Amino acid sequence: MTTLRSIEIFLRRTGMAATSFGRESVRDPRLVHDLRKGRELSERMKRRIEHFMNIYKGGAAQ
Repeated sequence: MTTLRSIEIFLRRTGMAATSFGRESVRDPRLVHDLRKGRELSERMKRRIEHFMNIYKGGAAQ
């Protein structure tokens, strides 16, 4: 599964806005928008995003 697909599933499951996700996960509010437009991610960025999704607990990342 691609990182973008994982993010889209996460956003639907949590109800989080795309800009909030980008800001909270990697401090880039345009992340999801840019990914939808074809942005490529480094392996390090992918790991940061995956880590954020794995530790997210309802209202706050810990």
